[in-house]
Amino acid sequence: MGRTILVAGVSRYLGGRFARLLSSQPTVSRVIGVDVVPPPHDIGGAEFVRADIRNPVIAKVIARADVDTVVHMNVIATPTGAGGRVSMKEINVIGTMQLLAACQKAPGVRRLVVKSTAGVYGSSPRDPALFTEETGAKVLPHTGWGKDSVEVEGYVRGFCRRRPDVDVVQLRFANIVGPGMRSALTEYFALPVLPTVLGYDPRFQLVHEDDSLEALRLATVGDATGVINVAGGGVLTLSQAARLLGRPVLPVPGPATGALGQVLRRFHLVDFTGEQLRFLSYGRVLDLGRMHAVLGFTPRYTTREAFADFARGRRLAGPLSAEVVEAAERRALAGVGRVLSMIGGTP
Repeated sequence: MGRTILVAGVSRYLGGRFARLLSSQPTVSRVIGVDVVPPPHDIGGAEFVRADIRNPVIAKVIARADVDTVVHMNVIATPTGAGGRVSMKEINVIGTMQLLAACQKAPGVRRLVVKSTAGVYGSSPRDPALFTEETGAKVLPHTGWGKDSVEVEGYVRGFCRRRPDVDVVQLRFANIVGPGMRSALTEYFALPVLPTVLGYDPRFQLVHEDDSLEALRLATVGDATGVINVAGGGVLTLSQAARLLGRPVLPVPGPATGALGQVLRRFHLVDFTGEQLRFLSYGRVLDLGRMHAVLGFTPRYTTREAFADFARGRRLAGPLSAEVVEAAERRALAGVGRVLSMIGGTP
């Protein structure tokens, strides 16, 4: 008899792709995808059940299907996609609490996989060169997805103490990119001119969407446990990424970045939070030793290759025409000028 796996967040892009991937695995007999709305994409042989993980009814879904493995992919990164920050917080934190409570009550659950984020490490000038899984954040994220993910991981640790018989693995992913991914970072790189923080050129890592799915597959059907960083090999700097795209950069003084983020959100260009703006100042690089040794995984794409494939898939690679760049620069400079005037600066 094969595994019965529940995937939470199946109506989102990666969740749907992952449910489809799992349904083709020979060791898996049944995949149940849950979400509040039907998936807009093909989920293969997976079954869809309309359920809200914030509601205790999720416990009935797990019990009736005799689920033995739960994959939690329903932590949302941007407020806009969730209908606002309040809804995002409810889905991420309250939803996780209810899902873990349901798992705790289900004696048949033997494995829990949580899709987490390297955002739990935060970004600050005091950061180490490499974050290992044991390294704590020098400055804890205090807003947005990073803060929610810190709380989610806290609840997962509590679950581990209450159910030591359940194998738990948390994958802390670097920013996921790819032709089909839409996130604050991918939409930032789609801008015709990239606003940067004056005086900073952060290092960062990426993981390709295909590699993220393979890491999740290994965590789900394998025997790895614990917290594991996941990223493509190598690093990029923001200036290197801009050159690969052929995009000009617009350095913005640090005091104006918060207001600039508000302008970008107001015009629905990029849904940037304060944590993401700090990432564009200080970056973040992960130690990948446990990914290789414990998960037994080497990504197919390096960070640079993942970025290049994302750029090709979105048709972003290559220099823009001079007219497009000049027009974008004029709009950006005008916007920055208005932001600086709002905070008492000078353009």
